[in-house]
Amino acid sequence: MTLTQLKAFLAALERGSFTAAAIELESTQASVSELVARLERELGLKLFTRGPRRLVPTSAALELREHAVQAVTAITNGVDAIQALVSLEGGTCTFGVLRNAAYYDLSDLVQRFHMRHPHVKVRLVGLNSSLVAESVAGGEIEAGLVVLPVTDEGLEVKPLFRDEVVYVSAQRHPDQGPVSIEEVARAKLVLYDAYAGWNDPTRRQLLERARLRGLTIEPAIEVEHVETALNLVATGAADTMVCRTIAEGATFPEGVHVTPFAEPMYDTIALVWREGTYLSPATRRLAELAETTMLAKVAAA
Repeated sequence: MTLTQLKAFLAALERGSFTAAAIELESTQASVSELVARLERELGLKLFTRGPRRLVPTSAALELREHAVQAVTAITNGVDAIQALVSLEGGTCTFGVLRNAAYYDLSDLVQRFHMRHPHVKVRLVGLNSSLVAESVAGGEIEAGLVVLPVTDEGLEVKPLFRDEVVYVSAQRHPDQGPVSIEEVARAKLVLYDAYAGWNDPTRRQLLERARLRGLTIEPAIEVEHVETALNLVATGAADTMVCRTIAEGATFPEGVHVTPFAEPMYDTIALVWREGTYLSPATRRLAELAETTMLAKVAAA
């Protein structure tokens, strides 16, 4: 039994004919038919009933399918892993980062990586976490850092740490106690990441809490960047919410108060990559560097 035979079998099973399988495998109909016939002889069982228009899989074929997929996938992944050992001498690394990456000391991530691996091209994408997750799942980028929750279908997810989300206001003082979801629903809010909207992970958490209480959240102002939102908060125009790392940053505006939520809320930072795939060494190194940098930032806080 060979890898070529298993690939021919799976293609025929998926496409329903030797002709269609041959097109997929860039081979000939006769070659694919012979490969399957040899596999049948080795197994001592028929895998297909040859109909006039379509191959009909037998119970033996259906039983073999899962094992054949596992075998082909394992070999393919092994070959990819071996070939990737030399990829740090070239190629392109694609990685997605948090929109607010600079607050986690990731602003010079590419510079530090490129100093260590000058022959690797880097494509670093800074998007809202929901869009990073979509790009990874769609194969546009290899891996990325996101805030949970995101739609994780087709993704492997490695949570790294939690960052508390706090309410910020120039008018509401922390002496009034923690902020309830009812108070948030009544407040005049400015929310950032306008393009992502309610797909933004932090917003999703807020919306879910409101819905559980039969409440709605309607921001008075939506902007794209957290800095713009904080500048508006500083003028007293509206309130917002940010993670504690941003609230404790050097650029956080003076005169703005920070208050925790009555029911604590957290941004969970995670590394995601496409399910069932191996990260290239370059992307794996960049991910390790990003993870180490972020964890060091949190430990020092």
